[in-house]
Amino acid sequence: MKKIVSALVAASLCLTALSAAKAKKPKLIKIGVIQLVEHTALDANYKGFVDGLAEAGYVDGQNIKIDYQNAQGEQANCVTIAEKLINNRSDLIFAIATPAAQAVANLTSTIPVLVSSVTDPESAKLVKSNKAPGTNVSGTSDLTPCAAQIDLLKKIVPSAKKVGILFCSNEQNSYFQANLAEEACKKNGLDFVEATVSNSNEIQQVTQSLCGKVDAIYCPTDNMMAAGMTLVSQIANDNKIPVIVGEEGMVKNGALATYGINYYELGKQTAKMAVEVLRDGKKPADMPIQYLDKCDLSVNEATAKKTWNYSSS
Repeated sequence: MKKIVSALVAASLCLTALSAAKAKKPKLIKIGVIQLVEHTALDANYKGFVDGLAEAGYVDGQNIKIDYQNAQGEQANCVTIAEKLINNRSDLIFAIATPAAQAVANLTSTIPVLVSSVTDPESAKLVKSNKAPGTNVSGTSDLTPCAAQIDLLKKIVPSAKKVGILFCSNEQNSYFQANLAEEACKKNGLDFVEATVSNSNEIQQVTQSLCGKVDAIYCPTDNMMAAGMTLVSQIANDNKIPVIVGEEGMVKNGALATYGINYYELGKQTAKMAVEVLRDGKKPADMPIQYLDKCDLSVNEATAKKTWNYSSS
């Protein structure tokens, strides 16, 4: 009898210990990530976000679980992914680029959503205003200094008379930036023409249509143009047309130059906002959209040397 009692006591103690261990194990915070498409800027944005979280003590696989999904540039995929992340009861969703952010925001008003690589969340109808979001959405803007980039174009190509503004007609961000660029062209005494594409198959034809008609091409931080910049720059460089762009990743893929923001740092800035939500209980509704103050000049010297025999040295 004593042996039976001892065995029962031991089993009870074992179960108690297991229950205590389970109770002590913290619940993993679920962070869903939806990225519109793969290209240098958005990839850097995501990496900065993950690194920023890790620096604050939120490490994937330890105390958080990141569910990263890429929509491969398809709007329909954005909706499917958004539904998945919401159904999985994510504690926070990070949406990279406007179409991805809109897909999530249209489907949940309760889960905290932080966006990035969105030029103007207000005009994209993600927030009531950039200063006072008033919704479950906040984050960081990638508003680039379009006027300064057109100034850069004028300095690099002082003889330029006409600029082709090349962007995707399906991106609200791009129209917003194109309007800013057009205003800057007017101030610099430059004529301009809009050249838009609706899908990647049109990039070659539309870019070629600008050859012989413009003295320079300007591409804002447009996701389709960023993904197709190698093709754009190849055509433009072969025709000795300088391409000034919205961000550094596009320069790395063959464009001539930019004066723009750092998307990795933008991701880290968004991570700081995520920590405020997760650790401090802040609500996106009360968190103004944030911007990067610092911009960097980036020049593709290989493009400059090959096409214009230019060297910074």
